[in-house]
Amino acid sequence: MTAQVKPNVLRAGDIVRLVSPASRPDEKDVEQIATLLESNGLRVQLGRHVFDRFGYLAGRDEDRLKDLNEAINDASVRAIIATRGGKGAYRIADALDFAALRADPKPLIGFSEITVLHLAMWRNARVPGIHGACWPAEQFGVRAEQSFLHAILSTEAVTVQSVPGEITSALTTSGQARGILLGGNLDMIATAAGWALPCLRGAILLIEDVEKGLGHVDRNLTRLLKSGALNGVAGVAIGQFSGFASSKGVTIVDLLRERLSHLGVPILGGLPLGHGDRPVAVPIGTEAVLDTSCRTLSVMAAVQ
Repeated sequence: MTAQVKPNVLRAGDIVRLVSPASRPDEKDVEQIATLLESNGLRVQLGRHVFDRFGYLAGRDEDRLKDLNEAINDASVRAIIATRGGKGAYRIADALDFAALRADPKPLIGFSEITVLHLAMWRNARVPGIHGACWPAEQFGVRAEQSFLHAILSTEAVTVQSVPGEITSALTTSGQARGILLGGNLDMIATAAGWALPCLRGAILLIEDVEKGLGHVDRNLTRLLKSGALNGVAGVAIGQFSGFASSKGVTIVDLLRERLSHLGVPILGGLPLGHGDRPVAVPIGTEAVLDTSCRTLSVMAAVQ
């Protein structure tokens, strides 16, 4: 297996490039992202096609891909931030310049749809990233903003505490697991199976999702289970499953418990990762420890 290569930690004066690999962002949101980054000593550049529009996408596939690969190949760029998720990153995930990324590793920061890019980058270049977004405190709370800044500006490990108020906290079982943390948005993990999804044997699987219907979640988990994609996972870290309504007496917790029980591994739920209230940022593609007795997920930094 190719060894992991970590990017360097961001320092004052470093350049961060904002790109839109999926759907088009709101210009005010991008302004807020830039303001937060610049207030912490970073220099912000925009990809040339950040505000393009092509139906539900942020421009044509070739232009979104070009922005990503230009950021990967520009030695002055030290981190890449996706302006938002949405749809469409799955269309370009296999065409990234993985050789250039491995030669000059830099973290990609994003979540939701961006999960498919994180998976492809790990599978093809062994470069870790950050699952989360640039959350300004005014919109998402101080916890979210501080966790993002810690993830990009520190080489210290990140510890995420399970929150009793999150509905998935009820899924926590017993045991401890250690392995590389991989995954993110469940829909994108299932989409990546067979082409962008790395081997998950020995890994801690992170899953989160936003309301698409219980049948959709069932379909995705069943696809992953029956294809063998989840064989050998060491544990499961469950983030926020937001906005799911029960269906004929079955809840999202019931569904996740039944499907994931087939794995027979430690499960830690209630993690504030995903689309819910005050989500935090966490490294992805680095060594992690899942401890159900302490109800914590501790993850090594994505940068060095």
